[in-house]
Amino acid sequence: MARRRLDSRSCPPGLFTEIQTQIRTEPLDSLYVITNAELGRGKFAVVKKCEEKATGKEYAAKFLKKRRRGRDCRAEIVHEVAVLEAMRANPRVVNLHEVFETEHDIVLLLEYAAGGEIFDHCVSEEILSERQITRLLRQTLEGVHLLHQSSLVHLDLKPQNILLTSLNPLGDIKIVDFGLARRLGTTGELREILGTPEYVAPEILNYEPITTATDLWSVGVIAYMLVTGESPFQGEDKQETFLNVSQVNVDYCKEAFAGVSELAVDFIQKLLVKSPEDRPSAAECLTHPWLWQSSPDSEPSTPQPSRGPRERSAGKWGATTPLDDPEDKENFLEASFGKRFRFDESLLGESIQ
Repeated sequence: MARRRLDSRSCPPGLFTEIQTQIRTEPLDSLYVITNAELGRGKFAVVKKCEEKATGKEYAAKFLKKRRRGRDCRAEIVHEVAVLEAMRANPRVVNLHEVFETEHDIVLLLEYAAGGEIFDHCVSEEILSERQITRLLRQTLEGVHLLHQSSLVHLDLKPQNILLTSLNPLGDIKIVDFGLARRLGTTGELREILGTPEYVAPEILNYEPITTATDLWSVGVIAYMLVTGESPFQGEDKQETFLNVSQVNVDYCKEAFAGVSELAVDFIQKLLVKSPEDRPSAAECLTHPWLWQSSPDSEPSTPQPSRGPRERSAGKWGATTPLDDPEDKENFLEASFGKRFRFDESLLGESIQ
């Protein structure tokens, strides 16, 4: 297969510049039936369900714009392909099948995860049992651990970027959307402002070095959302959200954690700490007793209680400006944190899957 290499001088730090996958240029619709069913959409990308004509197998086709706001973004797309290549042996990462190039897009043919996002379970009125939640978190941490072993960080872990292979029964997780992922240790310390406001770690906002611990903060936010159905840092606007993150304003009130075990609270509290050095690694998280308190395959014999009618947390799904809104970047820049730094407009909150 042909290698594709980019001039590394044109790439931001922490990006791969070479891929092994052959980029095909023949018409995509000659080999795949592209459906109208959209699985996700962002400012510069759309994901559609498709079917391979030769096999009938379903895939997710991720169409990525090569030019964004007049800027050539091939380097970022090639990097995302390279990360997926590096993670082929990681069973918790979505599999890359093929890559196509059209006049305006590069299209990634990805493994189709039929169960949707675990985000849907965060906002559902039906509560997942802690056994189900800990299984999902164990698998997420397994994937993150393998990612970190390769000196890679995801930097946009959130419930929308963790998919399920099936819905009923609840399937295995697949981590997706590596557009913001970075390699560590290639150019000294890595400092960037990127991610999604509700899930971003304090060190990102403070323009401090990014480490593997940055991803573990996001895992703590995901765990909080799965057990409570609420977003721990979401404010009335983005600036309040950033302030909540920076000051680690987390509500552990009895109302939000009614019926939640003390071990679950302990797990979350160990991750949502300001100092990255004080957070456990993914491997250390996997030794926490909460994740192993009962058999992962045994389900409760009685139905779990409903959360009841409630207002969903704002954010990608909320009443405030959606995270994929074109004004997202400008809102971040208007915040007191954003004024201190120069931002790459193509990066913040770009995940769509």
